[in-house]
Amino acid sequence: MVRVGVIGCGNIGKVHSMILKELKEVRLCAMADIRIDRAEEFCRQYTEGNGNAYESLEEMLEKEELDGIHICTPHFCHVPMAEMALKKGLHVFMEKPPAISRKQFEQLEKASSESGARLGFCFQNRYNETTKKATELIEEGKIGALRGGRAFVTWNRNAPYYTESGWRGKLESEGGGVLMNQSIHALDLLLGWLGKPIKTEASVSNHHLKGIVEVEDTLEAYMEFTQGKDPVRASFYATTAYVSDAPVLIEIAGERGFIRVEGDTVTYQEAGEMEPVIWRSKKNLVPGKSYWGSGHEACIHDFYDCVSTGKAYGNDLKSVRLTFNTMMDIYESAGSEEK
Repeated sequence: MVRVGVIGCGNIGKVHSMILKELKEVRLCAMADIRIDRAEEFCRQYTEGNGNAYESLEEMLEKEELDGIHICTPHFCHVPMAEMALKKGLHVFMEKPPAISRKQFEQLEKASSESGARLGFCFQNRYNETTKKATELIEEGKIGALRGGRAFVTWNRNAPYYTESGWRGKLESEGGGVLMNQSIHALDLLLGWLGKPIKTEASVSNHHLKGIVEVEDTLEAYMEFTQGKDPVRASFYATTAYVSDAPVLIEIAGERGFIRVEGDTVTYQEAGEMEPVIWRSKKNLVPGKSYWGSGHEACIHDFYDCVSTGKAYGNDLKSVRLTFNTMMDIYESAGSEEK
């Protein structure tokens, strides 16, 4: 049984803890948070009172004999904490983003290469049933050669979300806004289907939180994946200035039709067909917000399955490099400060 601790007892830490509590191969035995009362409450809820609460990762690692940790903290803590755990030989499962700067990503690569422990990332939407269905249709050649794609993330994050957190909305601690925090998963799926961009142009704006946050609330990007007569290209739009949290929409266009993923639905239509086909996922595994996707449980379970069997994990450092580098390319293209 793998002995695991969770660092960061906020909303996403709750999602991880709820899932870990139910995994037979895991013993959740420690919680850490700068607010000790939150760590203590998590221990009561998710360790049946048998876990220990700590105010820091350092203290938890010093006093506990752990096999792995889950990093569910503010963005700027991700890499330093992962380095600390990897150097001690602990497996690390980390929330997004993998890093907030290219330098941090290099540090993470170094720490991972020097450790014998596993490093995995919570890119849970790769495990969504809708993602699997769309991938299956693409691989079957349902819509022929791919010509491009588009993605829309229109969510709502108002001032208290930032001002009450103590770290969100600041470049130094969050690293970026709607792209780095909210829509990185949509970018990840788009790239998973279209590949590596050879050209990126973007712009960022702050429409509804001027003077409150330093990061962008809206971002649009144009990407080209091939050149020539009919280049493969994509349009990407993300905002937290909408009035609600709408389901993410991602569409892939092919020479013979399209595939559209929206919420729990995949819609696809081949050329010549009178009506599109609508396929709906029956799974809703996420114990959090539905618009996040339904793959958290499968993503975390797969990590521990790979730890126990020695199999390669699909959400490893190599697998997120393209998404991270493209995200940084987009920010730099938009003229933001290099992160």
